[in-house]
Amino acid sequence: MAVYTKLELKDFEKILQNYKIGKIEKYSPITEGIENTNYLILVDGINYILTIYEKRVNESDLPFFTQLMQDLNKNNFKCPKPIVNNSGVSISKYNNKSLMISSFLEGKPKKNLNPAECKQVGAEAAKLHLLTSKFKNISRANDLSISSWKKIFDQVKDQCSKIHKDLPKLISQNLTDVEKNWPKNLPSGIIHADLFPDNIFFKDNQFNGIIDFYFSCNDFYAFEIAICFNALCFDGSEKNLSFNVTKAKNFMDGYQSIRKVSNEEVDSIKVLSQGAALRFLMTRVFDALNPDLDAIVKIKDPIEYLTRLEFHKNSKGPEEYFF
Repeated sequence: MAVYTKLELKDFEKILQNYKIGKIEKYSPITEGIENTNYLILVDGINYILTIYEKRVNESDLPFFTQLMQDLNKNNFKCPKPIVNNSGVSISKYNNKSLMISSFLEGKPKKNLNPAECKQVGAEAAKLHLLTSKFKNISRANDLSISSWKKIFDQVKDQCSKIHKDLPKLISQNLTDVEKNWPKNLPSGIIHADLFPDNIFFKDNQFNGIIDFYFSCNDFYAFEIAICFNALCFDGSEKNLSFNVTKAKNFMDGYQSIRKVSNEEVDSIKVLSQGAALRFLMTRVFDALNPDLDAIVKIKDPIEYLTRLEFHKNSKGPEEYFF
C-alpha cells in the first residue's frame, strides 16, 4: 500500500455519495506498499479501506481482483470484502481514477513470523489454492511471470550498477540460469503471488486473513511456495541473511496438511525460489531507480533480495529446503 493520490475531506465526502455506508468521520493515509493509493477511513464508526488504483494496475484486471475477493469471502476465506456502490458494482470512478472501498480486516501484520505462524500461513496458502481451483469463471495471466523478466532487466541494466556495482552481471547470469531450467508443466491455478508479512494479518497470534490481491494471477502453485520461502523464511540483517529451514519445514507441514505437493514440484523448488528472488529483486530495482517524488511511499530495499538470490543459485537442490 502507498499514497500517490492525495485526498482531502471534501474528496471523501464526494466519493461516499456513491455509497450507502454513511458519512466520513476520519481518514488517514497508509504508506506501506508500492502499488496503489490506500486510505483507512472511518465511516459511521466502522473502518474501511479505500484503494485508488495507480500505475501498475491494468483497468481490465479490476473485475478479476474484485470477483476473486468476493468469491473468497463467500467461501469463508478471510480477506477484505469489496463494498458495492449505488450502482451495485465494486469499482467506482473519481477524478478519472478507479477506486474500491473494502471492508477492514482486523489484526496486524508481523514483521517476522515464527515457525508456528509460518505453519499457519502454509495451511492458508494451500486452502487458497484449493478454493480458487473451483473458481472456473475467472483467471488472469501473470504479467510478472518469467516471460517479463528480461524486459524489466532491459529497463534497468544500464543504471542498476548505481545500486550495486555487480548487479548487471549477477542479474544477467541468474536470468540465463532460470530461463534454462524453468519447469513447464506443474500444477497451477490462482495464486496470491505477494504473500509477504505485511499482507498477512494476525490477531491474538492466530492467522486472521490476507490482504492486497493485486498481483494475484494464474501460475504454478509451487511458485507461491517459492515466493513464501523468500518472503517468510529468511532471518537476519541485509548483510547477514540466512535461510531458516525450520520456518520452511513448518510452512510446508502446514501446506501439505491441506494439499500434497508432487515430486515434480519438489524437484523444481530450487529454480522456482531462485526465480522468485530474481523477480522481486528486479521490480525493487526498477522502483528504486524510478521513484515517484510526489508520492508518500516507502521504497523497499532491493539488496536484501540479492542475498536471497545468491543462496538459491548456490543451493544444491530440494534437500536444502528441508525436503
